Amino acid sequence: MVEKFDIKQLRYFAMTKRLNFLIGSGASVPAIPLMSSFRSNDISDEEANNFLSDKVKEVSKKVLEDTSKASNEEDIKAVLKRYSEFIKVILQLLYHANSRQVTKNINIFTTNYDLFIEKSLDELMKYESFIFNDGGNGYFNRILDSANYNKSVAYRGLNDNYLNELPTLSLIKPHGSMNWERNQEDNILIRKSVVENPVVVKPTGIEGQETFLNNHFHDMLRVFQLELDKPQSILIVIGFSFQDRHIAKMLNRSLKNPELNVFIFCYSEFDKQTIFTNLSLSDYPRNLNVITPNELEEKYKSKHEVEDESDWFSFDLSNLTELLRDISFEE
Repeated sequence: MVEKFDIKQLRYFAMTKRLNFLIGSGASVPAIPLMSSFRSNDISDEEANNFLSDKVKEVSKKVLEDTSKASNEEDIKAVLKRYSEFIKVILQLLYHANSRQVTKNINIFTTNYDLFIEKSLDELMKYESFIFNDGGNGYFNRILDSANYNKSVAYRGLNDNYLNELPTLSLIKPHGSMNWERNQEDNILIRKSVVENPVVVKPTGIEGQETFLNNHFHDMLRVFQLELDKPQSILIVIGFSFQDRHIAKMLNRSLKNPELNVFIFCYSEFDKQTIFTNLSLSDYPRNLNVITPNELEEKYKSKHEVEDESDWFSFDLSNLTELLRDISFEE
């Protein structure tokens, strides 16, 4: 019998520790297929990269449009709704967090360069009270600077008689974004629309790519490393199998921090071994939790019925949202 995962521990950590998320390409399926869908024996890695990039660009343009009236974009609308619900729930975690114990900030690290998260946050900012920090600085020309992730914003009161830190969601994108553009001074400009030549790191690896992209990639990963090295930190991973060996190496290093707790949620039972292989783990650190659907209650996973075969279960961003929703509203 498979032992069930105890969400009480996750609830305690989520409400009392520095909360970080790592979101991979699995979270944007089916609107954007996985890289493996573009690979075949007939095409090179470079061609597969280009096919994926074109798809992400096409979808990102549609995400920024009014998809509510588009009858033929059901996958895009479903994934956008999935992200929006996720953001709503983690905002509730922020509102209920004890700011005396930890800063009221949640970091979202994502290797995806689509614009689902940005679109969701932009819509929610119309009626939710929080700060969105994408690392940008400026007004007409917003320039990305990793130093901006160290900022916090506080409400000082009408008579300057107190400081109340405002909830902040920080978005860090190591692989770039479809709305990032390189200027002549080698700065990254954050635009309001999809650009023709976006700054993105190809999923086949950073090796062999130009120095400019290498510098950005490692600058963003430094932010990732610093956050995980902080005391009282938690990392929740979804849709990511650690094929990026740089991120895998950084997580391995971070697991030596005894105050860090990592929760990796697998899409299916088969992903657990893949993740262990990609992380090159020889043992199971006590602060690492790799959770498969079979370890979760029925309400936190999706059932797939296959004719003449055994049913199987999966866990994706919508399932994580439900799990976190129970955490944020539990007394």
